[in-house]
Amino acid sequence: MQQTAVAGRQEVSRAEATTKVAKRRPWLGYLAVVPFFVVVALFEIMPLLQLALNSVIGRESGSLGLENFIRVFTTPLYQQSIWNSVWISLLSAVVGIIVAFLAARFCSEASPRVQNAFTMVLNMMSNFSGVPLAFAFMILMGNSGVLTLIGQNFGIPFLADFNLYGSEGLVLMYIYFQIPLATLLMIPAFAGIRKEWREAATILKATTFDYWFRIVIPNLMPSILGTLSVLFSNALAAYATAYALVMNNYALLALQITSRFKGDVQTDAATGGALAMVLIALMVICTLVNNYFTRRAAKGRELV
Repeated sequence: MQQTAVAGRQEVSRAEATTKVAKRRPWLGYLAVVPFFVVVALFEIMPLLQLALNSVIGRESGSLGLENFIRVFTTPLYQQSIWNSVWISLLSAVVGIIVAFLAARFCSEASPRVQNAFTMVLNMMSNFSGVPLAFAFMILMGNSGVLTLIGQNFGIPFLADFNLYGSEGLVLMYIYFQIPLATLLMIPAFAGIRKEWREAATILKATTFDYWFRIVIPNLMPSILGTLSVLFSNALAAYATAYALVMNNYALLALQITSRFKGDVQTDAATGGALAMVLIALMVICTLVNNYFTRRAAKGRELV
C-alpha cells in the first residue's frame, strides 16, 4: 500500500511538473502556425489591401472616391464582361451540378472496385485544366479540329458549325472542368443516404418520384447548394483556360482584370483594382446567398 501511494504521488508530481513547463512556455505551441500566417499575410491580405486601395484612388484625379467604380459600371465593355462572366459561370455550375448528381448517384450504387476506378478517373479529369485543356479542345473542335472535320465530311451541323472561340466554346470547356470537381464534392454526400430510407419508402408505398424529391434531394440540398457555390466561384475566377482559348477577344471579367495590370501599352491599376473588387463582391454575394439557403435547407431537414 505504501509503495502504491508513493508511486501515485510520483505520477502526480511528474504531471504537475509537465503542466508547469507547458505554462512557462506557451508560445512554443504557436511557432508551428507562424509560416501559415506569414504566407496568408504576404499572398492574400496584402494583395487584397493593395487592390482595395487602387480601386478607391482615381486614375485621373488621384484622390479618394468612387471614380473607378463609376467607370466600371458605365463602360459597355466592362458591363458586358461582368454579365458574360456571371451567366457563363451560372450556366456551367447548374449543368455541372446536374451531371455530377447523376454521376455521384451511379458511384454510390456501384461496387467498390468500380468506385475506385471512377474516382481515379475523376481525379485525373479535375487536374486536366488550364492551357492543356484549351489546347485539347482546339485539336478536337477548333477550326481544323478532328470533330470539326468529321462534321463537315458527314454533314453534322453541330460539329461543322460549332464556334469554339466564342461563348459556345467557353461554356463547353467550363462545363467540362466543372463536372469532375462537382462529382468529387457530391460523392461524400451520397454516402450519408441510408438504405433504410428506401425500404421505409417502399413499405409506405411511396413512388420513386416521392423517394427522390421528398427524401433524398431535401437531405442532399445543403451539399448541392454548397457545391453549386463552389462551382460558380470556380468558373467566375477561371483565367488560364479562357485566356488560352480566346485571349482578350471575348469580354470576361477575369480577362479584363489581367489586361488592366499587364497591358501592351500601359497599365491601369485603378480600373483593374475596381474590377477585382467587383469580382470579389460577386463571390461574397454568392457565398452569403448560398449560406442563407443552406441554413434554410438544413433547418427544413431537421424539422422533417
